[in-house]
Amino acid sequence: MPTVASDPYGHLRGSEPFPVAARRSLADTQLRQNLGHATRTIRAKRAGVVAEVDDWEELRRAGEGIKADVMARLPELLVQFEEAVTARGGVVHWARDAVEANRIVVDLVRGTGAQEVVKVKSMATQETGLNEALGEAGIAALETDLAELIVQLSDDRPSHFLVPAIHRNRSEIRDIFLREMPDVDPELTDEPRLLAMAARAHLRRKFLSARVGISGVNFAVADTGTISVVESEGNGRMCLTLPDTLITVMGVEKIVPTWSDLEVFLQLLPRSSTGERMNPYTSTWSGVTPGDGPQTFHLVLLDNGRSNVLASPDGRQALHCIRCSACLNVCPVYERAGGHAYGSVYPGPIGAVLTPQLTGIQGTDDVSASLPYASTLCGACFDACPVRIDIPHLLVQQRAAAVDAHTRPTTQDVAMRAAAAAMSSPGRFSLVERALKLGRLIGRSGRIRSVPGPGAAAWFGARDMPTPPAETFRQWWARTRGPSS
Repeated sequence: MPTVASDPYGHLRGSEPFPVAARRSLADTQLRQNLGHATRTIRAKRAGVVAEVDDWEELRRAGEGIKADVMARLPELLVQFEEAVTARGGVVHWARDAVEANRIVVDLVRGTGAQEVVKVKSMATQETGLNEALGEAGIAALETDLAELIVQLSDDRPSHFLVPAIHRNRSEIRDIFLREMPDVDPELTDEPRLLAMAARAHLRRKFLSARVGISGVNFAVADTGTISVVESEGNGRMCLTLPDTLITVMGVEKIVPTWSDLEVFLQLLPRSSTGERMNPYTSTWSGVTPGDGPQTFHLVLLDNGRSNVLASPDGRQALHCIRCSACLNVCPVYERAGGHAYGSVYPGPIGAVLTPQLTGIQGTDDVSASLPYASTLCGACFDACPVRIDIPHLLVQQRAAAVDAHTRPTTQDVAMRAAAAAMSSPGRFSLVERALKLGRLIGRSGRIRSVPGPGAAAWFGARDMPTPPAETFRQWWARTRGPSS
């Protein structure tokens, strides 16, 4: 893992284009087996609990409508939320980007004198690279979510919203625990119950000694200043109640206007993410309560490109995302390539449209420019999305943005211009038809799998095509219908 990213957007940009990273992932048969098994299991669970809800489509439309309303008046809702949090004893900080958010949190932890913090699973702090920033400041950050702990112990990166270690199987996890976890039983097996018990014993000591907890946010209620974190293991509840100081990092889009709006998402999220009817642990808090829980509460509101997304009437749909991961679990590209291939901490279909909007596409060589092409446009992501984000439309939109960012003609541009010139003249088109017959010389078993040349190599590196027919349509027409017809 790199140290704190020099990019002000944090860990939103990868280091290589998606096709390069995906090709490496596709060659890893164990990875593909792990991903295939996990996503199939989650899909089946989700389908079962969704089928139980007669008004599922009405719930989806309600979630979509609430999110659209939030985006239309986000500034006023954030001001209302800040006032409510402050009135209840919390302290609100605003961060323009990842660097500023990390600086705020590091300074707050230093102010407590703590050398160690416990963390609830948080996509926002993954986005900013907070763990690396804390590490550089001499502060140890311990992930307490089981999957995040596995990722952290193996010096790996998350590859999924819900199951960050989805690319690992239980034998690999056992090996990681034996190698990296102190005081673990050397006879530990890969039985899931025993793995969970080993992690629980390791974490319990940290929970009882931690002075600072750090969390993300699933939802925040504007009119009461309430923050909600939902989870399945209970580690979040421990982080949110035992430390003296709680620091929460929240993307500004996580707002809902009222408690009744929250009801809708607490039905949509568990069914779409874990395939459960409700979350085992739903924690809510508003500021500070004397004698109960943390006595100091800081909230860091993170922009980090979200204002750029909000400015797009269509693109702002991406901010509706509730991080359920349903689109990842149904995506044929994600299932085969895995989350690491996307580079960004936000993988899968939603990441392919959210990341380029958060960071912008900075010219031809920007690695984010390849993300919108990491899709078959099959539409499964829209069907699965609990808030009806039209991801296929946004993918096409971002592909257009990637094309517009080109500062010089690409091989594809040259090819399309050549095709336009050939098709605009019957004579030239006829010559091209005749020339295409040469393709029969390089096709094997009826398929062309490679052609010399840099542009052709890029094209055929990911696809093949049938060899041209022995006879063109015009020749067939002339032979069967005659020149006069």
